[in-house]
Amino acid sequence: MKLFQKLVAANAIISIASGFAVNAAEVKTSDLSDYSRSNNLVSLDNFKSDTLIPGDWAYDSLKDLTNSPKFNGKSVSRLEAAAELNNLIAGGEGLMNGAALNRLSDELGSELAIMKGRVDGLEARINGIEAGSFSETTTMSGSVGFLIGATDSASGKTGANNNDTVQFEYSLGIDLNSSFTGDDKLNIGIVTGNGLTNVGADKTGLDWGESEDNVLTVNDVNYTFPVGAWTIAVGDSMDASKTWPNACSMNNMVDNLGDCGAANSVDLSGDVSFSAATGFGDGWELGIGASGGDGTGLFTEQSSDAYGLAVGYETDAYGFTAAYSDKDTASYYGLTAYYSPEGLPATISGGFEFGTPEGTGEDTTQWAFGISSGLGEGKLSANVGTNGQMKDSTTDVYAYDLSYEYPINDSMSVTPFVYVSEIAGSDNTTGAGAFVSFSF
Repeated sequence: MKLFQKLVAANAIISIASGFAVNAAEVKTSDLSDYSRSNNLVSLDNFKSDTLIPGDWAYDSLKDLTNSPKFNGKSVSRLEAAAELNNLIAGGEGLMNGAALNRLSDELGSELAIMKGRVDGLEARINGIEAGSFSETTTMSGSVGFLIGATDSASGKTGANNNDTVQFEYSLGIDLNSSFTGDDKLNIGIVTGNGLTNVGADKTGLDWGESEDNVLTVNDVNYTFPVGAWTIAVGDSMDASKTWPNACSMNNMVDNLGDCGAANSVDLSGDVSFSAATGFGDGWELGIGASGGDGTGLFTEQSSDAYGLAVGYETDAYGFTAAYSDKDTASYYGLTAYYSPEGLPATISGGFEFGTPEGTGEDTTQWAFGISSGLGEGKLSANVGTNGQMKDSTTDVYAYDLSYEYPINDSMSVTPFVYVSEIAGSDNTTGAGAFVSFSF
């Protein structure tokens, strides 16, 4: 269909939608010639010379039917008058004077058709811009955090004296997610931050932030898809336990208390990884995974490889996960669980992990316990546990933390915290501060 024919058809469509007759035969080729010779949208300037002035029947009729300030004694272009008429028809107003609307539709039929053509042209341009700028299958989510805190410790991350340090840190994380079948997901993770020193030292410090030295880094690329009853995930820099169950609800601050003290078993970590999980009814779930790489190949004598499995059971009130992992340096057996007592706004979480190093190394144990409870509009959390893996021949040292997460709104929260990390043969590391988190 040629452009002129489309505009005539558009004129008829407008009249049908409004319920009033518009005489398509009255559309003048001179009115449309500029438009039909060009792909550009018609400018309002093309119609300024063709105006309605006070005293014209069409001007006075529109003034009577609408309260638009356009009709305040000054002349208006026919296209502007047609826009007011179109708004009037679309709003369903003035139906008590159908004869006047019918006559106005006849008079301004050419302009109504031009308006329809301009809208179609704008929609086509917008669709072109959207198609070229971002995929309809991709969504983006992100988080930003700012932290200020102070520590007092005898020795820091690199052995230097870090007593009484006050530090400011930030972190940024962006997730791009695309689906191509509706059941799959391609995920790309991008992070940056300046947490090189951290508020604390190594894993005795906070479980917070990114140590990327202000460099934007792609830290995860993975693809998740269904195969029968299984959910499969493959990717680079992806945890091999990505799809596993993990019944831990601790809101810990100290890194060594993460995953309820069973981070080596229920959280397999990894480089080039495969992860899979399936449910088999009534809250039960099974996960398996394997990872290899670190730049030295996959499952070779030189590569750092790991594999493991986890079985979990969860309900609204309680749940547990039992996991096993085998890594190059040790094997681990872990158990995590949570319980939410009926009638109490609190959740109790805990875990235990047993490690058996390769060769003649001593066995290790690690545990953590925590409770989180609603307090006011926020959530108060307190946790305690061993400060890392404890060998049988060493004296156990512990970590403690306390925090209160207060939601400012649905996308913003502030969390003040304090923590103590005991260090074997040295003074304790203590820290305090607050961080603000944004999600978008």
